[in-house]
Amino acid sequence: MWTRDFLLFFGARTVAKLGDAMLPIALSAGLLQEGLGAGAIGYALASFSVCLAGFVVFGGVFADRFDTRALMVGSDVVRVGSQGLAAALFFSGHVVLWQICVIGAVNGIAAGLFQPGVASTVPRVARDVQGANGAIRTAESLMMLAGPALAGMLVALTSPGGVFAAHAATYAVSALCLLLLRLAPAAEGHGGRGRTTYRADLAEGWREFRARTWMWGVIVIWMVLMISASGPLVPLTAAEIIPDHGAGAFGLVNSALGAGTAVGGLLAMRMRPVRLLRAGSFALFGFALYPAAVGAQLPVPAMMACTAVSGASIAFWGVMWATTVQTQVPGPILNRIHAYEVAGSLAMMPAGQALAGPAAELFGARTVLLVGAVMVVVVCVALLSVPAIRNLRRAENPAGRGERVTAKGPKTE
Repeated sequence: MWTRDFLLFFGARTVAKLGDAMLPIALSAGLLQEGLGAGAIGYALASFSVCLAGFVVFGGVFADRFDTRALMVGSDVVRVGSQGLAAALFFSGHVVLWQICVIGAVNGIAAGLFQPGVASTVPRVARDVQGANGAIRTAESLMMLAGPALAGMLVALTSPGGVFAAHAATYAVSALCLLLLRLAPAAEGHGGRGRTTYRADLAEGWREFRARTWMWGVIVIWMVLMISASGPLVPLTAAEIIPDHGAGAFGLVNSALGAGTAVGGLLAMRMRPVRLLRAGSFALFGFALYPAAVGAQLPVPAMMACTAVSGASIAFWGVMWATTVQTQVPGPILNRIHAYEVAGSLAMMPAGQALAGPAAELFGARTVLLVGAVMVVVVCVALLSVPAIRNLRRAENPAGRGERVTAKGPKTE
């Protein structure tokens, strides 16, 4: 698994995740310093999420038609510029919410064009897809552990602008690593030949997505999680923890989340369940502890412990889900199906982020967080109640390696 190409891709994802883990701390602390509250944080995050969800489907078509790596590198370069501009705004001390939202929208569009290529690149750089996903998730989790602490230090020593500058640098490193990949020419833009229109590509991707009950079933259920729990989580936890305990405590809680996800990634590398989604659904119950701990106003050490368990749960689910998608879906349509999957997963995230502030004003932030914890449990029960999800077996012969797979099953060429 640890080939030159995998190491480069592994490095690109790890460094980029370090910057991504720093961003919520910088954004929350910076906007709160400007006198803005949870609603502003939610709107800033929603501007990114809504554009990511809206453009990722088109990114899937582009990734299948053109050079996937070039699309990913170009997206990284755009984000170097946008985050550099955000750094300049925070350093200047003249921050306007709409400007931050526009920058978030640009980042979301770039991420939407970047993300579909990730799913198809993993099987091309590593034969052990689950091991590769586990290794990447573990490394990303360690960056989630280091990122918030580093962000808190940079905010204290400089300003939130220092974190945005560091974030821009991580995208530059990611672009360089991706440029150095040596992928076979046939793997670049595979499946792009023979197509006539973008509409036909979108329609084919939608048909393939809709034909897999296990996939669209998960996405529909996941939408409930996004609007009720995941979407409001960052704005409301930031608004609850930072005023009472400081940005440093919020950084520690996020670092605990990173530590937990590292453990979850390592467990996912070691465990090889026959029914991946069933195992992931059971693990996901632990995610409820994070919103519950903050909503119940537990002491910071208790919040960190609950958040660590929550991180392990979501990481284990993430590896099981990514491995299922990358091994059950054939390579020529993987980018587009992954794009529909990401779009569906994130469709309700902006709504949850944008509604976090108004819901907190109406019901109280702690009540919203506790309801979110209950909804995590509801979502897990729903996942396990769908036979197509809980009974889906591991792909013994992963799709996309010398065979053509339809929604009904593999067909050897």
